[in-house]
Amino acid sequence: MTPAEDHRPRLLLVDDEPTNLHVLRHVLEDDYRLLFATDGERALAIARQQQPELIVLDVMMPGMDGYAVCAQLRAQPETAAIPVIFVTALADVQDETRGFEAGCVDYIAKPISAPVVRARVRTHLSLVRLQELRDTRLHVVQRLARAAEFKDNETGMHVVRMSHFAHRLALALGHAGSWADDLLHAAPMHDVGKIGIPDAVLRKPGPLDAVEWTLMRRHPEFGAEIIGEHAGGMLRMAHTIALTHHEKWDGSGYPHGLAGEAIAPEGRIVAIADVFDALTTRRPYKEPWSVEAAAAHLREQSGRHFDPVMVDAFIRELPAMQEIMARWPD
Repeated sequence: MTPAEDHRPRLLLVDDEPTNLHVLRHVLEDDYRLLFATDGERALAIARQQQPELIVLDVMMPGMDGYAVCAQLRAQPETAAIPVIFVTALADVQDETRGFEAGCVDYIAKPISAPVVRARVRTHLSLVRLQELRDTRLHVVQRLARAAEFKDNETGMHVVRMSHFAHRLALALGHAGSWADDLLHAAPMHDVGKIGIPDAVLRKPGPLDAVEWTLMRRHPEFGAEIIGEHAGGMLRMAHTIALTHHEKWDGSGYPHGLAGEAIAPEGRIVAIADVFDALTTRRPYKEPWSVEAAAAHLREQSGRHFDPVMVDAFIRELPAMQEIMARWPD
């Protein structure tokens, strides 16, 4: 296998004792590409230049010890995310605690057990890959949302504001932080189905006729189809939001005429956030409403368009919503 074909994960092994490096090399060389350093300064330089997926680091080294190396890795943006496993003869609880405080993800005592080292390295590389997959998925979601913006007249700041409105409302309603975070990232996908609407309909300057309106009302289903079915997580939430954000509390919405709590909570939350931002921002066809006027509209539509409990929570959070508006203006 030539170097260009070798896609095994790259590890940096750091120890001032060549014998210890030889032992680690014997344990890991079949599964990983290995880099070596015998002092802290060299380890930092290699980490910056080579960007290994993981660092196996001794603690007791002359000059800069492992704790200092780990702290510097965490302090530099280009190396801050690289996981560090300490392999050291310092095995007291206080030593382990200091290691975790310095930023390591694991702590292995010498003399090492080869199966333990392999298992710990494999576990933490799996966590890195899972995070990379999550970041990639989020990036794809954001790009799809951006594609929908190109089709519509709305600005990129609309989806930023409304997703933060939704996030804040979710927290105010008592949802878990992780659920609210998924909502923050899924909400920008609410109108991705507009990709499937012809420009002649989507950008028509005047009122839509009956045929055009029927087509426009299909964009929630188009969006759900674009996002696809998922077992759980943020993409499942995005699918639900795309499909339900035009449903109404009294059952008069579309595409399925759902009513009340038959509408998923994420769809009910995004409906409020979307309408509030649309009302309070300038569009080619209208001037922005005041916050007070938009809030009055939410109250008037409470129990009709919107979930009454959610409207009350949104109104209580108006100062926070105005901070969001000020932070991300058009």
